[in-house]
Amino acid sequence: MSDVVIGTEMLARGELTRGQLRWNYTALFPGVYAPKRMAPSLRRNTVGAWLWSGRDGVIAGRAAAALHGALWVDPDTPIEMIWRSGRPPSGIVVRNERIDADEIVDVAGMAVTSPARTALDLARHLPRDAAVRHLDALARATGVRAGDALALTERYRRARGLHRSKVALRLMDPGAASPRETWLRLVLIDAGLPAPRTQIRVSDGVNEAFIDMGYDEPMVGLDYDGAHHSTDRERYVHDIGRAELIERAGWIDIRVVAEHSRRFVLYRVSDAFARRGYHVKLRLGS
Repeated sequence: MSDVVIGTEMLARGELTRGQLRWNYTALFPGVYAPKRMAPSLRRNTVGAWLWSGRDGVIAGRAAAALHGALWVDPDTPIEMIWRSGRPPSGIVVRNERIDADEIVDVAGMAVTSPARTALDLARHLPRDAAVRHLDALARATGVRAGDALALTERYRRARGLHRSKVALRLMDPGAASPRETWLRLVLIDAGLPAPRTQIRVSDGVNEAFIDMGYDEPMVGLDYDGAHHSTDRERYVHDIGRAELIERAGWIDIRVVAEHSRRFVLYRVSDAFARRGYHVKLRLGS
């Protein structure tokens, strides 16, 4: 990302003229520019925000999660930083908060919150469902555990959002392979079921498959099928054999797609439990 520059530095070094800066670059933030040919991206905006801080800010929140390898971060997400600024420009969120040295790591030459501090900040500052979605992705990418972030709450007993953070962190699960799997898991938990086990391995000794989530004792599992399961012919053929393997192993596997409502999913779960002799009363909601 060396193409993202501070305009005054480039002019002072003679690496750009004012005309080149005006015609070939676009302003990302005050004083910070990127080539017009460069496609918009979260990484571009992150570097730009860090340069805008004078290289003093610590990248935090969702942008930090993405730098640590977490997926599913919207490219238009505002860049969060721990720094001091009274009036940051649009596209940057600055929080004047305490952060200790062991909570900062170097990523591509930039100061970034550690995975544990990133997890704590996601859990503190985002609504529960959004927080858990990003926490799942961060845990999957880095191996960070809820306990790692919860330990930091002892340092910041008066920090905002600590109660909310504990709720979200205890729901974090690295087994979620997509935001919709996180959504499905939260649907089950909010209906009154215990948290399901994720990435359940099923094998016949030769072949194996993984169920997204489920409950071992009644052997009821759930898989969230994205659009590629029906549009990708090779995947479609693979899924036929996979379904037969799971069925032979004794599992009821509930397949969920985007068109299925929360109520319909829970009705099917309740029915599957009943077929196994478990009568559960779920909060169906709307």
